[in-house]
Amino acid sequence: MSDILDTQTQWLSEQELATARGQLPIVYVDAVPVRTGANGEVTAVGLLLRAMPDGSISRAVVSGRVMFGERIKDALIRHLEKDLGPMAMPQIPASAQPFTVVEYFPDPTVTGFHDPRQHAVAMAFVVPIFGDCAPSQDALDLVWVTPAEASTASFQSEMNGGQGRLVKMALAYCGVLF
Repeated sequence: MSDILDTQTQWLSEQELATARGQLPIVYVDAVPVRTGANGEVTAVGLLLRAMPDGSISRAVVSGRVMFGERIKDALIRHLEKDLGPMAMPQIPASAQPFTVVEYFPDPTVTGFHDPRQHAVAMAFVVPIFGDCAPSQDALDLVWVTPAEASTASFQSEMNGGQGRLVKMALAYCGVLF
């Protein structure tokens, strides 16, 4: 019999996940996909159109759970590939560092980041994308907009759960907030 810890477990069942969500924070990664120019400046932000947990349709960043035993970098790659397609070619540094950490709560008044299902802690990354993207899995569409467009009130109103604020934080981190 082996004493090695098996970290490659399966996803929790829906019942187990619902129980866990009701009792402890769930770890997530959020990724703001960007296109960059020759000097590394952000020229476009990629935003998904997807069905949200509350049943609404909204623009959103790439986001998803970190599985037990999974490295943060691997979770980022998995979710970027799942949402943007296998040819997206995300450029994640060897030592990826989040630009911020956000907490999503069922109560939208706690932090302004809202997920009606759970308390989630998400490490947020800006990820340059160099390949061809095609929305897949749960993503209905993908648009690339300029930082100026992503910062407008009308475009921000297309995002819910704090996603618009997260995009603005990412743009500020990159030095291109308008």
